Amino acid sequence: MHAMSDPAALAGMLPFDSIGLYEQPKPRFIFKMPRVVPDQKAKFESDDLFKRLSRESEVRYTGYRDRPPEERQMRFTSGCREGHTEIAFTATGTNLQLVFDHSPYNNRGCDFQKETGKAHIVSRFIMNGVCVRWRGWIDLERLDGAGCLELDEERAAIEDAALRDQIERYNQRLRDFEDKQRAYREHGEELRAHSQVHAQRCHQARQPTHPAHPAHPHATHPVHIKPHSQGALIS
Repeated sequence: MHAMSDPAALAGMLPFDSIGLYEQPKPRFIFKMPRVVPDQKAKFESDDLFKRLSRESEVRYTGYRDRPPEERQMRFTSGCREGHTEIAFTATGTNLQLVFDHSPYNNRGCDFQKETGKAHIVSRFIMNGVCVRWRGWIDLERLDGAGCLELDEERAAIEDAALRDQIERYNQRLRDFEDKQRAYREHGEELRAHSQVHAQRCHQARQPTHPAHPAHPHATHPVHIKPHSQGALIS
């Protein structure tokens, strides 16, 4: 449920992300928008809007304004029996769309029997990140009445627990993501080191090898002996 005339009530809305026809989906790390603020009680007690709406003040039924009074009365009663109605705080102009339990065996949402000629309504919803409860009454003939907002502490405790669980799951996913990134970097470094070693070995294997010549301390030259003339004495 939102305050329709309050821009702050729509501040948490996010646009949809679309993927092109031929675009491959990219891995995304998404943190879901929280439903409530971390400290609901502090915001309810300090926010100016909640301060004004927490004081009991005049309200009016705002549905079907262009219809005759008799038809509006019938529409209001029918809507209450279905579990919804629209009201506005006269002093601030804040509009609320109320939804409540419309079971005929449960008068916690809308009670026609508590006071003759009036519908007593209790509606629970989240407004600006705070769990609240609107409690008031509407005259079935004049279609006006009185009511105020209250902090719904029971629902707030449930939403606080859900928020803590959501933050913990987000932190765990963040830790897992960082661990995977670290392992990926380490694996890449190992591959690069192995590639460098392999490249060095291949480079050494491609270098030509020259056979080693035996070292001769004294060079030998062929000796040519001239034959002596016949009859020569050799001593």
